[in-house]
Parts: sequence; C-alpha cells; structure tokens
Amino acid sequence: MSASPIAIVGAGSWGTALAIQFARVGRPVRLWGRNREQLLDMQQQRRNARYLPDAAFPDALTVAVDLPAALHDCSDVLVAAPSHAFRELLKQLAPLLSASARLAWATKGFEVGSGKLPHQVAAEELGANRPMAVLSGPTFAREVGAGLPTAMTVAASDAGFALALAKSISNEQFRAYSSTDMIGVEVGGAVKNVLAIGAAISDGLGFGANTRIALITRGLVEMTRLGLALGAQRETFMGLAGLGDLVLTCTDNQSRNRRFGLAFAAGKNAEAAQAEIGQVVEGYAAARAVMTVAAQHHVDMPICHQVFRMLHEGVAPQAAVKELMGRQIRAEAE
Repeated sequence: MSASPIAIVGAGSWGTALAIQFARVGRPVRLWGRNREQLLDMQQQRRNARYLPDAAFPDALTVAVDLPAALHDCSDVLVAAPSHAFRELLKQLAPLLSASARLAWATKGFEVGSGKLPHQVAAEELGANRPMAVLSGPTFAREVGAGLPTAMTVAASDAGFALALAKSISNEQFRAYSSTDMIGVEVGGAVKNVLAIGAAISDGLGFGANTRIALITRGLVEMTRLGLALGAQRETFMGLAGLGDLVLTCTDNQSRNRRFGLAFAAGKNAEAAQAEIGQVVEGYAAARAVMTVAAQHHVDMPICHQVFRMLHEGVAPQAAVKELMGRQIRAEAE
C-alpha cells in the first residue's frame, strides 16, 4: 500500500501537515487545493508559506495544480476540508474518482442543516459501497509539520482498510491506531470544538482551573451520551479521538476554537472573533448542529446548550454559568 499514491484534497494547514507526514513515510503524495496561486507558490517554495511556513516538503510530496491530475491512478483520496465545504467538494470529486479509489477524510463536524456526520454525507454523494475512513485525534498541524511525536486514530468500517491506512502514515514520530467505530470518532471530532469554545470563554472570564476541568469532564459525558445515541462505542470516547482531542482543544491556544472563545470572552462578537483568527472556526457553526442532533435524539447536553445560547442567542456567560450550576443535583453516572 505504501508505494501507491495518495491524493490529499485540501491544502490548508491540516491537509498540508497530513501530506507531509504521508510523504515522510515514503508514500507518494499529491496535494491539491482550490487556490491556484497558492499552489504555484507551494510548487516553487516547496513549503506552504501561508499555513506551515517552517515545514519543508519531502521529496515524495508533489503539489498538483490540476485536480484530475492529482487524482489520476491514486488508490486513496483524503479530503481535508471544513465540514461546511465537505459535501460540495465530494460532488466535485464524484465524476473524477476511479471505481476502486478509497476515500478518507480529516473533516470534523456535523453538516449544518441536515445534522449528518461526514460518513453519511459521503455515502449519499459517492455511494455506500466505496471503502471509507476518517482520521481524527489530538493533533495540531504545526506540530505534525515539525515532526513532533504525535498519535491519532484512523477509523473505517473495514478493519483492514483502517489498519492499512494507519500503517501507511506511521513512523517513529507519528503513531496511528486503527478503529472500526467511525461514528464515535466523528462525534468526538464534532462535539469537542463546541466544548473547547465553552472552556475558553470560562478561562477568558477568569473562572479558574476548577471550572475548566469540570467543563471538560462533564463535556466528555455529553459527548459520550450523544455518541451512544447515534450508535458509537463507549470506549472510543476514552481514547485519542474522544478524551484526547477534547483535552487538547480545550487547553492549548493553538486551537482556533479556543482562541475564538477567548476573543469572545474579551468582548468581541462572533464575526470579529472569527476575522481575528483568519481561519474557519468549526465550533461556532457546530454549536447549532450539535444541538439540532441532540434534540432529534432526545439527548441532554446542558453545557453544549449553554455554549449555543451564548454564541447564537446573546445569552451572557454569567447567566449561562448560573443556569448550569443551578441544575438539579443528581448522580454523576446519570
């Protein structure tokens, strides 16, 4: 498998980092993005000057300006795009993919409006019989680009595909674990962004370490509760794509969602906070999508609900905290 080329569709920070990592292992990689001018610059400089300027491209990484050329003869295609762009990108890929090409993605989040997870969207656009996988876990693009030790999860309904893909991205600095719980991995990646905004708002208001760890711990309960309602495996949420990604995103300022929450706590509105960051903040739209799915499945998610109210209904953070702390006392395991 390692000798067959893989196409990475999406040349942002995370798509570029994944392309670099696959190429480090020795797998031929073709990286494509929507911005032709940026791609030409990457071809010349052999690095992504906008998103990962310090990470040089390995020899096995080729920047492709033309999408059909990028996909030609690739046994695997990996989509690294924000959730709001995922469906339209799959529509663009559909007529170009070979019948045997396997699809993977590093997209996180429910589809706004439909509340569907990425694997459901992919099945609708490309058919349910194509082998599919999702990559997720506690990973910042800059650290992967720098070659710092990292671990993540690769999940697919086909255990063999998950394991093969995990092996093809792993080396002495990067370790991928395989899973068959695509639902759990995707739910973890969607909900953690909402919780990270909540934890950052708490930190920005000076509520302290006790509050932060309470939000993370009880947030994990909410994430697990929703995942189980959708058919996920409980143990997934105690792993890299659940607890690992949640803690990382809630506690480190490399997280766009955390920086957004800090800016929001400082008095900026959502539009100004996103403009300051300059990249997509997945948790902002995800707050609405998560609450839509929770309502559909009658799942209680009080922390995510209060984050949604702060972001989309103008509720003051102090009022949200008061409502959370005033909830009826009950057993922790409930």
